[in-house]
Amino acid sequence: MRKLSILLIVAALPLFAVMAKAQPGDMGTAQGKTGPMPAVIRAVAMLHPTEGNTVHGMVTFEQVEGGIHVVAEVYGLKPGTKHGFHIHQYGDCSALDGTSAGGHFNPTGKKHGGPMAAERHVGDMGNLVVGDDGVGRVDYVDTVMSFSGLNSIIGRGVIVHAGEDDLTSQPTGAAGARVACGVIGIAAPK
Repeated sequence: MRKLSILLIVAALPLFAVMAKAQPGDMGTAQGKTGPMPAVIRAVAMLHPTEGNTVHGMVTFEQVEGGIHVVAEVYGLKPGTKHGFHIHQYGDCSALDGTSAGGHFNPTGKKHGGPMAAERHVGDMGNLVVGDDGVGRVDYVDTVMSFSGLNSIIGRGVIVHAGEDDLTSQPTGAAGARVACGVIGIAAPK
């Protein structure tokens, strides 16, 4: 038994040597290590309707000079309306009503506000404005959110609300029920 134990230890030494040389962020592939993960420059959230709703769409986030360029196109909303649009704490859309996404993403404990307000949650993106074509759109550069660090939005949830965000009511803007939910993931390179 002792000989078997010694043989197993000797046989495992090369594996331990390889593991000891591995660096954080190394990713093994069939062809070998690829090195540390590159910095995130694009992310995407596919929005799916919550129970009883038909709202769906896509939100893209792209690193640009000055911040994160946010572009959204959301379908299934009534023309001429506005709908609260926020990043929520969790990338969890498992609850039928979207509540598993938690509250607004607010890592710095700020008050709720609009996307251009001096004081706001990182997740405050204002309102989707629905045109005559029934498509809700947002297109702006956000200077607070990021793809890394405390304000990282990667893995968080995006929620579309049934009503308009008044941009002042605390802590959520009184935008009502959640009609769509999506999770922000790292996007494939262009």
